[in-house]
Order: sequence, then C-alpha cells, then structure tokens
Amino acid sequence: KKATLVMSSGASITTTKSPYFVRAGFILPPQSWILAEWAAKNGSKRVVTLVNDWAPGIEAETAFTTRFKQVGGEIVESIRIPLANPDFAPFLQRISDIKPDTAFIYFPGTQAPIFAKQFAERGLGRSGIKIIGPGDLTDDDDLNNMGDQMLGMITAGPYSAAHDSALNKSYVAAIQKAAGFRPDFVSLGAYDGLHLIYEALKKTGGNSDGDALMAAMKGMAFESPRGPISIDPDTRDIVSNIYIRRVVKKDGQLWSEEFETYPNVKDPMKVAAAK
Repeated sequence: KKATLVMSSGASITTTKSPYFVRAGFILPPQSWILAEWAAKNGSKRVVTLVNDWAPGIEAETAFTTRFKQVGGEIVESIRIPLANPDFAPFLQRISDIKPDTAFIYFPGTQAPIFAKQFAERGLGRSGIKIIGPGDLTDDDDLNNMGDQMLGMITAGPYSAAHDSALNKSYVAAIQKAAGFRPDFVSLGAYDGLHLIYEALKKTGGNSDGDALMAAMKGMAFESPRGPISIDPDTRDIVSNIYIRRVVKKDGQLWSEEFETYPNVKDPMKVAAAK
C-alpha cells in the first residue's frame, strides 16, 4: 500500500495493476487517438500502421485504428514487429510497396535513430507517403542525431522541449545546465512526479501513508513545463494537452514545433471501457 509514481510507462493498462499507482508521465493511447483525428482532417484516407509487438505498441495501434475508422479512414494493413528488432528495412519496403497515403509508426524512442537511417535509405522521405506517429518518433533526446530527413514529420505528443512557455524555457535551461542534454517527455515525467509528491505531502502535513497520499493526489492540478496537467481522480492517470508537432530546423538544431493543441485529453481506452 505504497504510493507509487508511474513516470515513464506509457501503457494504458499500467495504472490498473494497483490502486496505489498514479501516473505523472504520459500515456500512449491519447497521442494515437488525437493523431488519428488530425490525420483524417488533413487528408489521410489510406493508412498502414507499423508498431512494436508489446503492450504500448498494441495500444497505440488500437487507439489509432479505432479512432481513424470512426472518422471514416481505412487501415490498409497493420504490421507488428518484434520489440528488439534491429532492422526496419523490410517493413519500410513493405510500406513503400503498399503505397498508402500515410504510415502511422510507433516504437520506443531508443530505436528512433535506427529507424531514421533506414527511412532515409529506403527513400520514404521522397515517396510522398506521410510518416506520422506518437511523440516517441521524434524524441527530443535523439532528434538532433536523426538527420534532416525528419524535417516536416508530424507527431502528436504531450511535451516538446520547444514548448513556448516561460516555465518550460527555464526548465529546459536548468536541465541542460545540470545534465548536459535536452529534456524530453521521460525526464519531464520525473520532474512532474516529484512535484506531485511534494505538493501531496504538503496537503497531508508530511503523512506518507499510501491512502493519505492517494487522496491528496487524486484531482490535483498544476502548471507543468508541458502546460496544464491534472490527475484524473477516477483512473489516477495524468490528463494533459496533446500537441500536434512538426519537425523544423532552428539555429542548426531540429525541434518538434507545436502548432495545434487538443486540451485536457483523457485516456480514450479507459473512457471507452467506462461506458
């Protein structure tokens, strides 16, 4: 019965495993759900999905596919690849052969540089096929190593280091000074998680009992470097804005620049399950 902060697991199912889990990081399904809405509104009609075969990948695929079909789109093919797969080339070639107008791609951010290299080698950047995906695809920590073939790529995510707010600018500067890297959604999960613990302990007068902290954290809302966030009292999940972002180059560096905001998005998988 210990209060446990989920800072980096993006699977919807995670917080269902204990009533003492609270998510301060991110959730994959809202990103995929919102991206499906955006893609349908912006010309995508025939989509191939490519995801890793594990819980977050399957949830990302399910959320995107469900919403995209609801808004009139067609999923031409769904491809799942092993989690530790080092070679995207045959799957990228498959997408090239199918010739959809859009490919929805999700895998952990650590594989992003490998994907980017093979994406360029297969010429998909020149194929006219739009590549879209959750924020992992253009993780701030890897983006500058991925090359100019990423320019123009569209993703949906809860945070970009380019987020235009005074709090985020001070946060990015502090992380770069302290650790020497550009913060991403993973480091932000830890930052927001520690803020949540601090504020909850203030409310409980220092009482760290699990039930007391759960009661304090449920419904808590505050301003994060990503924008306004809150903890859903029913699911103990984070509720945050989801931003549509485009990769741009500024001052010689690549950034995911936010250009559209979907405010206060809850986990659509749990919303659907509750109906």
